Amino acid sequence: MSDEILISAKDLTVGYNIGKGFFDRTVLKAVNEVSVEIKRGSFFGLVGESGSGKTTLGRALLKAAPITGGHATFTDGEVTYDLATVSGDELKDYRKRAQLIFQDPYAALSPRMTVRDIVAEPLEVMGLTKTREETDARVREIAAKCRLNLEHLRRFPHAFSGGQRQRISIARALVSGPKFIVADESVAALDVSIQADVLNLLKQLQKDLGLTFLFISHDLSVVAHTCDHVAVMYLGRLVESAPTRQLFAAPRHPYTKALFSAIPSLDPDDRGRAQKLVGEIPSPLNQPSGCKFHTRCPNAIDKCRTTEPTLENPGDGHAVSCHRWRELLEAAITA
Repeated sequence: MSDEILISAKDLTVGYNIGKGFFDRTVLKAVNEVSVEIKRGSFFGLVGESGSGKTTLGRALLKAAPITGGHATFTDGEVTYDLATVSGDELKDYRKRAQLIFQDPYAALSPRMTVRDIVAEPLEVMGLTKTREETDARVREIAAKCRLNLEHLRRFPHAFSGGQRQRISIARALVSGPKFIVADESVAALDVSIQADVLNLLKQLQKDLGLTFLFISHDLSVVAHTCDHVAVMYLGRLVESAPTRQLFAAPRHPYTKALFSAIPSLDPDDRGRAQKLVGEIPSPLNQPSGCKFHTRCPNAIDKCRTTEPTLENPGDGHAVSCHRWRELLEAAITA
């Protein structure tokens, strides 16, 4: 992993106008002023509950969701794309450099196409190859890297298991030679043993092809095994961000602590210690004032209910958005 920034977002906002008439300007902010930097060659994890905005953020960085505020850039060598405004031929070029691995390998593949045609489709649509022989050579090359052989390429998706179908999806995403991959819950639908196999494949491909991943997941044990850096989202906002080891060793935000305490443990002494979150994540259309987490936080005070905290980085690479994180950290150390 280098120190070069591949993806940079500053106050990125994704809003949808859901008003029912001309005078109803109701806007749902699925992502609200999120700032992230993803280094080239990194495996960047994004976690949070369903409805926190993880998938929308990933789609925005792929220019598949509208960026309605702030800005985001993709920089690959001397080429820079402004993701808020990129369009036309520039957008077509960006599609070659940024791709998505879908969550459900069963729904993501056309049952009427052979594996060869599925993997080759991006090459043909983007015009990356000129002859069928050139297309076939590229398909065979990327299929081999994803542990698919020539016999696999002749079959249809229904003949494969979930793990094999996900490898087909990975091959399709990589065939255009991208630099940035968004993996949206890409192992959530697989058995645990198959998850490990696919994750190890992604890590090997990252090393061999110099890829940068945004890995979206709700499974913290998977994130701990895979990612270099982890960001935590809640109700469209970033609440904590740090290198993986640092975050897992000493989480600072109460929401992150609650997520970590929910990880199953084989130690019987740990049973009953989970920090339970009261209630459900609020509606994005009716967000609480002040800190968005205060309605479920056991440590909330009056300031949390009235004043929204900013994402604060004290200089150690561990950013957190919480008014009380310092005193809570000191209390945990002295306890």
